[in-house]
Amino acid sequence: MKKSITYLAIMSATAFYGIPQAFAEDTMYVAGFGGSVETTFREKIIPQFEAKTGTKIVYVAGNSTDTVAKLQAQKDRPEISVALIDDGPMNTAVQFGLCAELKEGPHSKNVYPNARVAGNRAIGLGYGATGLVYNTEVFEKNGWPAPESWRDLEDPKFEGRIVMPPISNGFGLLGLVMQARLNGGSEKDIDPGFAAMKEISKSVLAFEAAPGRIAELLQTGEASFGVWGSGRVRALVAQGAPVKFVFPKEGAAVILTEVCAVEGAPHHEKAQEFVQFLLSPEVQTIIAQREGWGPVNKETKLEAKDTQGMVYGQEMVNDMISVDYSVINPNRADWTSRWNREVER
Repeated sequence: MKKSITYLAIMSATAFYGIPQAFAEDTMYVAGFGGSVETTFREKIIPQFEAKTGTKIVYVAGNSTDTVAKLQAQKDRPEISVALIDDGPMNTAVQFGLCAELKEGPHSKNVYPNARVAGNRAIGLGYGATGLVYNTEVFEKNGWPAPESWRDLEDPKFEGRIVMPPISNGFGLLGLVMQARLNGGSEKDIDPGFAAMKEISKSVLAFEAAPGRIAELLQTGEASFGVWGSGRVRALVAQGAPVKFVFPKEGAAVILTEVCAVEGAPHHEKAQEFVQFLLSPEVQTIIAQREGWGPVNKETKLEAKDTQGMVYGQEMVNDMISVDYSVINPNRADWTSRWNREVER
């Protein structure tokens, strides 16, 4: 992990430090995801904060690994003040001392306990889930009941019909951990997960990393069942695809998008204020409606039509299964090598 982050840091920092210093001093930089998330922030969230505070914000797009790399490269002279990062890489950022302690505020106090991060150096911004996905038309045509359990992946009738991401993808990683937990193990005892995945792999059509290809396989029915993320499935449903996300009865693994104020960065107080702003019910509603992230602020109220396939409300939040990335991250490289030898051969 450290080697790859260091390499990316050098590449990312080269471009980022090209920003004129005078401009940087007058501006607060926020790093986060690209794509639709970037659009939502630029169009719906940042303008509100700028109008409210008079602070100019520049959004720096990149995936979580890129953002951690930038923060590490800038550690001695931070320019980014706020960072949005997925839970796994955020654990690394916190371990590297890149995130400042969060000041409790009017909205963070209303965040669900399992969206709080140990050490108070980051906090959840939105819930996602790793669970099951299926093509409703294929299931109806074959007279199959809707899947409801992680155990359904073991059913021989799905041979050659299953799609799921590999371990290099967060959904695939969490799928492995869930199989370990289902079979008496955990992150700390991953062997039962590998044993289960070796059997399930016999029915897997493709271990596919590209979201577009997974969407294509599910939409056409070439793959009719699989493991994927709630946000990905929600986006596919919005395009009219005959698919549905399932929260398995044993529980779905939580995917938490997190946010932190950067340690030692400029605009420290404004960064803390921006984090609170993102946690407000108003902004949580925007993020939920546009990105499908389940609100972490329990005061956020959504209409039923906006909550399909989303982690929403106390009951669903309580049913989510959180994993320990402080155990997972140090083992990730070894697990990947083992996955390549034993599962995806």
